[in-house]
Amino acid sequence: MAERQKDIAPLPRTANAPQRKVFVRGLVLDAHIGAYESEQGITQPIRIDFETDVIEPANPVSDSLEDVVCYDRMTQGIKAIIAEGHFKLVETLAERIADLALSHPMVISVMVRIIKPQAITEAEAAGVEIIRKKLD
Repeated sequence: MAERQKDIAPLPRTANAPQRKVFVRGLVLDAHIGAYESEQGITQPIRIDFETDVIEPANPVSDSLEDVVCYDRMTQGIKAIIAEGHFKLVETLAERIADLALSHPMVISVMVRIIKPQAITEAEAAGVEIIRKKLD
């Protein structure tokens, strides 16, 4: 991803620069995740939502994939992170996904929500939501 980012058109960096949101909701993946012994060596479904605040490129209607934060590339990056192995905590996975999003030069903030639908039998779901911003 870093190789392609150098081709992105220059961005306006003023306080009133146009912004947009790029998001994926309800991404369901099987992951090796959990701190309990019963969660070791198995996969379980997780649902991921992410939403990025993005400064638009200098030409926001260029119709070029290289001038946007691509939600498909983000999704592929999330799949690669999950494929790395077992995570004990959903918080750790959320931070890794936030780091991935913030590595894109156009992303200024990200919200990541990870839900484990089977975590608590009596509950619809349990999980974590984080919001991270780039430091100026």
